[in-house]
Amino acid sequence: MDDQIFKLDPRLEESTAVVGHLPLSVVLLALDANYPWCILVPKRASIIELHHLADEDRQQYAKESGYISEVMAGLFSADKINMAALGNMVPQLHIHHIARFKDDAAWPNPIWGAVAATEYDAEELSSRISRLRSALACDFFTASDQVYL
Repeated sequence: MDDQIFKLDPRLEESTAVVGHLPLSVVLLALDANYPWCILVPKRASIIELHHLADEDRQQYAKESGYISEVMAGLFSADKINMAALGNMVPQLHIHHIARFKDDAAWPNPIWGAVAATEYDAEELSSRISRLRSALACDFFTASDQVYL
């Protein structure tokens, strides 16, 4: 990764669709229709660990992560929001936010390796992105925070 310019890791680029941008982060939708699953990536070059973020960015990232969790819990009526920042396969800092349900294929276990990923059909993908964009376009951030979708 270039030290001066933010670039999304190619593996994230290949396995997600862009939902929109928050003041610090890009919001991605994982392309696995088994679960509503967003990934939050801070738009900072060469950041691998949470503690690598400047204090102000770390606070903003926590705010945005909480916001995504709240939006997803409400939008999907989730029983639980799972969050994970593993980074073993994709070192770029990113946090997974996964809406979980007591009747999903992996419940109550972690989703990784539980079932094969299911592709979205075009209509379902478009609908999920649209619903997320609409839910994210609220008054959570102040006007200066520049939420754009």
